[in-house]
Amino acid sequence: MRLSSLIKDKNITNGLPSAAYTDEKFLALESDTVFAENWAFVGFVHELVKPGDILPIVLAGKPLILVKNIKGEIVAFHNVCRHRCLKLVHERKNTGKLIRCPYHSWTYDLDGKLIASPHFGGTDKHKPKGFEPKKYGLESIRIKIWHDWIFVNLNKKAPAFEKYVKKISKQLSDIDLDNIKPVATLNFGEVATNWKFLVENYVEPYHVQFVHQTTTSQPLKDHYTIVDGNCFGSGVDLNEENTSSGNLAVSSRYLSLFPNFVIGTYYPNQIGVHLNLPVDSGHTIQKRIIYATNGYKMSAKEANGLKKLWWDVHKEDHDICERLQLGRASPVSAKGGVLSPYWEKSVRAFHKHVIKSVMKSPKKRKGIVNA
Repeated sequence: MRLSSLIKDKNITNGLPSAAYTDEKFLALESDTVFAENWAFVGFVHELVKPGDILPIVLAGKPLILVKNIKGEIVAFHNVCRHRCLKLVHERKNTGKLIRCPYHSWTYDLDGKLIASPHFGGTDKHKPKGFEPKKYGLESIRIKIWHDWIFVNLNKKAPAFEKYVKKISKQLSDIDLDNIKPVATLNFGEVATNWKFLVENYVEPYHVQFVHQTTTSQPLKDHYTIVDGNCFGSGVDLNEENTSSGNLAVSSRYLSLFPNFVIGTYYPNQIGVHLNLPVDSGHTIQKRIIYATNGYKMSAKEANGLKKLWWDVHKEDHDICERLQLGRASPVSAKGGVLSPYWEKSVRAFHKHVIKSVMKSPKKRKGIVNA
């Protein structure tokens, strides 16, 4: 797969080759680059309420846990016991004050410190000679909380978070993100498509008037694309806002922060945030949280109406993205199709970021990617 030409030649408008969506080796490459060297979006603050709340997640094949500690801080660790490397936690729960391995009962506090290794050196000999428990705490992960959203950096080499979110913060500067309230959750489970298709579909406006004919009233002519560093997407500005039509008929922006943070803003008092976590090359777990903004007190009836609207919109998108995945089995898709030079600039920008990340890996020289 020759990716360098896609980024060096400004005249090329092809999309990513099909293997970028279907090859597990490519996803493994993304796991080591795209999701390791950047700030990856992994969860929502409001879902970890009490000390001891623990949430296991998988980020591009790597098992992690998010934990609310005694101080009320959210911390992140690799979800692996330091004894025999067992996956520690397999379901969301409140673990109390301790995280205990079910295999040999090695026990950690909520800050990852190893506090018990029972009988490790023999019966009633918990600390054999030369064993230093402080060296065997849970492996921590660099973490940052941004409003209600949790980001991690696996290789601990990403730029300062404030710099990383600078571009998208500028795009969202008209919204008081410190004054938002989650009002509804949509759990879509696994969608049978590569994670990139969900991002690509979201950031381009070209499909809206064709795919969402009954769920939106946002004419294509009123849309524009947004490319601003690691933030890309689209927007639509309407002359007349209709907040009571039963479909989406208001000015909106559809933004992403590389690699997998997706946020939409909708006039006058709503935003939505998507969490997209890859399971394998052909499946992605997706969740959406709907928020009220600017202190707006949304009624249960209104929130339920929005849940239905967004469920329908997402299902329309899921059908398209799953068919995009199926189409990648054809040899016709090997070169990635062709992108609109006008409407799909944001998709092109997203592709460039993917390519730049994976091209940094030495694994590209071992047959996964031809430089």
